[in-house]
Amino acid sequence: MTIIPPGSTIGILGGGQLGRMIAVAAAQLGYRTHIFAPEDSGPAADVSPNWTHGAYEDAAALSAFADSVDVVTYEFENIDPSAVDTLARHGLVRPGAQALRVAQDRLAEKRFVCDLGGLTAPFAPVESLDDLESAVETIGSRAILKTNRMGYDGKGQARLAEPGDAVGAWNAIGRQSAILEGFVTFAEEFSVILVRGADGAVRFWDSPANVHVDGILSTSTAPAGPLIEGQVEQARALAKQVADALDYVGVLTLEFFASADGPVFNEMAPRVHNSGHWTIEGAVTSQFENHVRAICGLPLGETGLAAPRVEMRNLIGDDVAAWADILRDPANHLHLYGKHEARPGRKMGHVTRLAL
Repeated sequence: MTIIPPGSTIGILGGGQLGRMIAVAAAQLGYRTHIFAPEDSGPAADVSPNWTHGAYEDAAALSAFADSVDVVTYEFENIDPSAVDTLARHGLVRPGAQALRVAQDRLAEKRFVCDLGGLTAPFAPVESLDDLESAVETIGSRAILKTNRMGYDGKGQARLAEPGDAVGAWNAIGRQSAILEGFVTFAEEFSVILVRGADGAVRFWDSPANVHVDGILSTSTAPAGPLIEGQVEQARALAKQVADALDYVGVLTLEFFASADGPVFNEMAPRVHNSGHWTIEGAVTSQFENHVRAICGLPLGETGLAAPRVEMRNLIGDDVAAWADILRDPANHLHLYGKHEARPGRKMGHVTRLAL
């Protein structure tokens, strides 16, 4: 097993807030970081000393980047897996490209989980309006049409309530390759966040109860309560199967619906995750520190709760203007991402509250 010692440089694909928080955790462990992103700057620029402005399609730039670092990871899953393949030819990349290939394609992702025995919403591939209308007949008119690739925080999706909504939904997603998912009757949403080391060791954080507003995560709370806690063991078993099947190294997140039939898999994210931000103060070892430990081949840290109750709330758009009031409460821990413009739907930061 390759161990990357402190003092080495970690390359990070993507310079957003997740890259920022990985870089902070890396610095605390004595690592340097180097960002590669198609933008000139971003939230990670404030905390990472090195930034390469380059396209993910630029093989020469990627190769030079790989030669300048000791290990590469990514904070953003909408990266062409071929870019990761290019990097891997020059050095160590954790997690690997296969995790991206599965997570980027919603149809492949659902089939992958089904093959492992996981429960998902009923689904069907959609390549045309005729496909969509046939899928509605099979699955039912209460469904969600999602672009097969890209899309996050509710983007690239259209809801259907009756058969006549098919045309409007198809147009709303830009007539792209898609997947139709039947509605799932559920009581709550939760996520399983795990870290898998280079030696195959796996640890889980407490699964938080997640509340979404307009398709964007609003709050994550742990402990999650009896309904979710009764389904966590089964969900964790599936998450570990996914991680092992991908030979995954790093933090991996699977999102679930808590239903009368048990945990229903929704989607996975091959990276540190918004629903795990509470772990910075709320867990013995944060998801960001353990991600760094995993990709560098270090022993994994303990993941237990650091307080009886923890709640993370996202600061979306103008919510960030309340920073002064947030700081007046000593139970709050404020994280601002350094974004210069607050826009509707934009994650500007988060606040974690510990109940001691």
